[in-house]
Amino acid sequence: MCGIAGILVNDGRAVEKAVRSMMRVMIHRGPDDEGYEQFPLAGEGACGFGFRRLAILDLSPAGHQPMVNAATGDALIFNGEIYNYVELRQRLEAHGCSFRSTGDTEVLLQALGTWGEQTLGELDGMFAFAFYHAASRRVLVARDPLGIKPLYLARVPGAVVFASEVRTVLASGLVSSELDPAGIAGCLAYGAPQDPLTVHRAIRSLPSGSCEWLDVASLAGRPPAIRRYWQFPALERAAAEPDLVAAIRADLVDSVRRQCASDVPLGVFLSGGIDSGTMAALARQTQGEVSSFAVGYEVPGSHDETQAAAETAFAVGTRHFQTIVDDDWSMLQWYEWLKAADRPSIDGLNTYIVSGVVKDHEITVALSGLGADELFGGYPTFQRVPRVRLALAAVAWLPRSLRRGVAARLLGRLPADKRAKAIDLAASSASPIELTALSRRTQSDAVLNTLGFDARRLGLAPSYLPAEAIAQLEARSGDAFSAVSRAELSLYMGNTLLRDSDTNSMAHSLEIRVPFLGQRLVDRVSRLPGRVRSPRGGQPKHLLRKAVADLLPEGVFTRPKSGFSLPFGDWMFGPLRDQCEAAMGSLAACPLFDAAVVRKMWADYDARRKQIHWSRPLSLVVLGSYLGKLGR
Repeated sequence: MCGIAGILVNDGRAVEKAVRSMMRVMIHRGPDDEGYEQFPLAGEGACGFGFRRLAILDLSPAGHQPMVNAATGDALIFNGEIYNYVELRQRLEAHGCSFRSTGDTEVLLQALGTWGEQTLGELDGMFAFAFYHAASRRVLVARDPLGIKPLYLARVPGAVVFASEVRTVLASGLVSSELDPAGIAGCLAYGAPQDPLTVHRAIRSLPSGSCEWLDVASLAGRPPAIRRYWQFPALERAAAEPDLVAAIRADLVDSVRRQCASDVPLGVFLSGGIDSGTMAALARQTQGEVSSFAVGYEVPGSHDETQAAAETAFAVGTRHFQTIVDDDWSMLQWYEWLKAADRPSIDGLNTYIVSGVVKDHEITVALSGLGADELFGGYPTFQRVPRVRLALAAVAWLPRSLRRGVAARLLGRLPADKRAKAIDLAASSASPIELTALSRRTQSDAVLNTLGFDARRLGLAPSYLPAEAIAQLEARSGDAFSAVSRAELSLYMGNTLLRDSDTNSMAHSLEIRVPFLGQRLVDRVSRLPGRVRSPRGGQPKHLLRKAVADLLPEGVFTRPKSGFSLPFGDWMFGPLRDQCEAAMGSLAACPLFDAAVVRKMWADYDARRKQIHWSRPLSLVVLGSYLGKLGR
């Protein structure tokens, strides 16, 4: 895990200064080493590569980046891990390649030089990289299929800037921090920016599973030529369930084995559920001895899973560490969490706290159970969306505006928040993609309109998502269960959970790995029709339960699913009120907002704090806090 930064520019005289400025603001991503190299583009252009290293594989200087192939002049900066690098290395050696290091970076560099863009289809890993091809004097940028690792690009006159973080792009001094109303609207709608948009007009996220060649034509204003090299596979006929369960188990074992590869200490995030318990059990089998970590909260109104985690740890045999934190300490972490944020997001405080605890135990790599709910069907959306879709089928032909008006009259007795969500659902297209997205909404259409954001005028889909994101999912939606899975993987997981896991772990120089998103496992499970992944009468995550039935004690499978919770509402309108109201002041001062509307909305949330979900006021707080940092 590392941080990468680069600039392609017409005039190469000032590129090193700009890239080194970028490198300085991401020391947290790589405290162990840094490097800078500059390469020629065609004509007068130049490319500068900057790197910050968190050493995990091959801790020697041989793993230094930017890594240059002395024989070809090709170069690479790479954030992430290639889990099948040993197999790829063997193939490359058979092709005549020789290696001076033992890690995955040189394997990726040699693979790109040997196989070119075709390499992308051969990788199992999490990655974002920039590869300089010396023969053509071009740069290939790419991101892993599910977007586990981030990569942001900005195109400005005479330059293209890219980096692992938004703040790093801004630190170049070449990119304006001007806000993007469409990006802001999506952030408010879902509690985090929605790819490929950010809250800044000039900065975009490279879509997951995509790549692009950058060259001097890119500097001259050529439109982006982004290509998708991976998409969710088409649905296929499934094998008999016993064979399928055995194959999933084998994929899981292999994924955890590969992702346990590390030359530094490794641990496991452990709650009381099936997903993290599976990671702990398989890591224990792979590593022999493994440490697991759980954090509990002595905070009124919070949910504590430490007892369940301790029972699971004892059953699977991990060396378990448990940390209990109180109200005051948690609120101190709130301040640090907002300060460390690379973008506004309502999610991630728990990851920030747990990552700090794990790093305090001198662990550098941690396994997470993230991805299992989205892949195997663990969320309520998998049951709820088909029901809502069926209910809407009879009226879907009516105009959206008519359905919205009828629903508003019929649902007048519902509490305001539930009524607003129900009205938005009634006015939807009834596609499973849109219904899944709507189920994750933080703010309703009515609230966004009150704040001055209209999806149509902003060029967004009616769901306040970028139209290209919706189109890509709709084209391959398949049956309803599969469509929900793809939407949860791409939208909620991709835009919120993965981004916040990256930001909040790297704030502590900790790498999080997600074995449930191993490429072979994702490809196998996402091909399965919904009737196979969720047979009639089956429990949530039916296939996963079958595949790991012998790994965990029975209590893990029968324990009700519970989510992380802290009393954000009590904090925001109690001991953290001053900080939150300062954030509201920054929001009110932003030209995109009507100050009176912002103040009235905050006062309304205050008056109804017990009747509303904390995510609604928090979405305003995190955005205002981010804007406040920009203004400093």
